[in-house]
Amino acid sequence: MRTAAADWPALGTTVRLVVTDPALLDSCNLLLARHLAEVDAACSRFRDDSELTALDTAAGRPTRVSPLLAEALAVALRAAEATDGAVDPTVGSALDAIGYDRDFTLVREDDRPVALRLRRVPGWRRVRLDRATGTVTVPEGVHLDLGATAKAWAADRAAATLARAAGCGVLVSLGGDTAVAGEAPADGWQIRVQDVTGPVGPPPPARGSYDTVALRHGGLATSGTTARRWRRGGHDLHHIVDPRTGLPVRTPWRTVSVSAATCADANAASTAALVKGEGAPRWLTRRGLPARLVRQDGLILTTPGWPTSARAEVAA
Repeated sequence: MRTAAADWPALGTTVRLVVTDPALLDSCNLLLARHLAEVDAACSRFRDDSELTALDTAAGRPTRVSPLLAEALAVALRAAEATDGAVDPTVGSALDAIGYDRDFTLVREDDRPVALRLRRVPGWRRVRLDRATGTVTVPEGVHLDLGATAKAWAADRAAATLARAAGCGVLVSLGGDTAVAGEAPADGWQIRVQDVTGPVGPPPPARGSYDTVALRHGGLATSGTTARRWRRGGHDLHHIVDPRTGLPVRTPWRTVSVSAATCADANAASTAALVKGEGAPRWLTRRGLPARLVRQDGLILTTPGWPTSARAEVAA
């Protein structure tokens, strides 16, 4: 089965679209671009005109939101519940406080000092989403961030939509959060799981350990503390916040990759695993989630169900 692919930037990351019918690549790419533009307008924390940003000025009043944002918020709240709060959408103010208050390409260029304060985030249970009325209530002073779920959810939604519209197999990857739908190639979608050890963007990251796995359905996601890093006032910082402290998480893992029924589930679990630390392998195993965890020293652990690949290597 022949495939065709397109790559381009969006949502502050890299987009990859692969289809099993090359003749449909251009039309699918146009649909994907439209979908991602709608997601950005609804869910971006960095746009003054986004729906999510508008909730900052709602002063705790119930606010009507679009079905798209309501769905994204529902996914975020489900992820918070499923991870026992390890993934929490109320980390927005904590991310702002450590300097991640704009697109990451601008964060790295900013040299403003930051004051690190130990403070638990407000907590996802304080957010009220009423799907029947299409309203959400966010307490005054609470700022939401959907970074741990929105891209993966967007990949799931886009892959399913494009597969239905095109009638072929589709892979959508947003910054490595990968969802597939429709009929897969005969040997499955070949996904390279990379232990990235360098920053996002040019120059390319240093090559670390990697694996190649076949994905036939659902999603695959990798979370880590090694790529989106920056330095402020003598502090080395990254974008994975521990809701218990409001600070970048201290974790024994540099990357965690998870396969799940959806990319959103996979990404929530991989992010939660970083927060859960040493208990992550047992937590993932109890949930029946195949995972690959890479320690800070490079040691690789896997949970039951993670495929053994003859192409797993450690690159120099």
